[in-house]
Amino acid sequence: MKRRTFIKDTALLVAAASTGGALRAAEKLDKQGPVGEPVEPQGPEGKLIVSPPMLQNYAETSIGVAFAVGALANGYVLIGEKPDLSDARKVKCGGYRLTEISDKVSQIRITGLKPSTKYYYRIGADRIHYGGGYDMKILGNEEDPNIYGFTTAGKDAKAHFCVINDTHVKWGSIDRIVGKVMSLSPSCVIWNGDASNTQETIESQVKIFLDHETSHKEYASSTPYLFCPGNHDSRGMANRHLERVWMFRQPEERTPRDWDLGRNFAVRMGDVALIGLDTAEDKMDTNPLFAGLFNSDAYRRAQVAWLRDALKRKEIAKAPYLVAFCHIPLFDPNPDANPGDIAPADKDPRYRTDYAAWQRTCAQLWGPLLEKARCQLVITAHQHTYRYDAPEAGRSWAQIVGGGPDMKENHYPTVIEGRTEGGRLQVVVHNIMTGQVQETFSFSPRKR
Repeated sequence: MKRRTFIKDTALLVAAASTGGALRAAEKLDKQGPVGEPVEPQGPEGKLIVSPPMLQNYAETSIGVAFAVGALANGYVLIGEKPDLSDARKVKCGGYRLTEISDKVSQIRITGLKPSTKYYYRIGADRIHYGGGYDMKILGNEEDPNIYGFTTAGKDAKAHFCVINDTHVKWGSIDRIVGKVMSLSPSCVIWNGDASNTQETIESQVKIFLDHETSHKEYASSTPYLFCPGNHDSRGMANRHLERVWMFRQPEERTPRDWDLGRNFAVRMGDVALIGLDTAEDKMDTNPLFAGLFNSDAYRRAQVAWLRDALKRKEIAKAPYLVAFCHIPLFDPNPDANPGDIAPADKDPRYRTDYAAWQRTCAQLWGPLLEKARCQLVITAHQHTYRYDAPEAGRSWAQIVGGGPDMKENHYPTVIEGRTEGGRLQVVVHNIMTGQVQETFSFSPRKR
């Protein structure tokens, strides 16, 4: 390059930068070609959509749809109220500004729906070639031939839920659990934590939730799920970003104050208000095992303001029944059970474990609000042994602790079913090992 030309071009770039034109100059340089190694283009071979859809984050006016993909893709959903989708609108993956291109998972969050309304949908994806910022194109398209249906939450929806928990990637147990849930056909399912063990890769997360090893591949394609994470669901590098597989709600569905509370939910389903809370890790943040890399205490405290506001919402406050869900129990009758607030390392000779069997901190933070709201039932998990704790002085709500993942006496899996019948909330605990009903309970409408 001649010296005079070099000086001229350099001066133009400096002038562009000084007058706010730096971005235009950078764009001009960028068009000369991608910087660094481009992403390998994906070929047309192989199946693009590799799992049925999963309905996530059941709500009154929104729903999430996620599915696994086998190559770089841009997923979408066609959704409408007519069974033939003749009125369908197309919703693309990702949020505002950009769609989400992924070779693992497509997530589509659909908002603007009507409460208590039946919708039909089909999933699809465009196969993407991406060779750089100015080298991208659609190579082809694939759509699932199946049309699925679901009904949004709302005060006129059918009040019928199921709860599963502590599945821990035990496929034999999961197959039987999911089979039972599908036979009951609830309006929604609450997965009450510890779906994971310790997941280090997104591929292992995809296997758990989307492309799983059961005979019920479409287990969540027409039955929406809600998720209350367990302590294991935050362990492992991949689980630190579980939202890549199980999405958060969209920003407009949360206040700025509650930005990081994407797992909490307050949903009206018929006569029942469902409240989801996250007890987080079962070890103290100060436990040296986790090297100070967890911040559960602040997270639990942040949920207090969210819960206070959620319980005041008109549709929640007026529901005849209030049921809360969280992974770690909020009460334990055994004085030897570690309450989860033994600093700095969870160890104390008074307790039989060095991890939280129950969460005294959460009980102290959230319990008074649930008490004031006249919550009738808290459904928890974590201990791998089914138990019922009746109300007592100072705690007017009952607690049901779900079972474990193993087909063993006292550790059998449970499906906890709740529905409104005859002016009462009927709760049935199904023993998955025996196939029998373990216990039943009946709750009166809360007094207001």
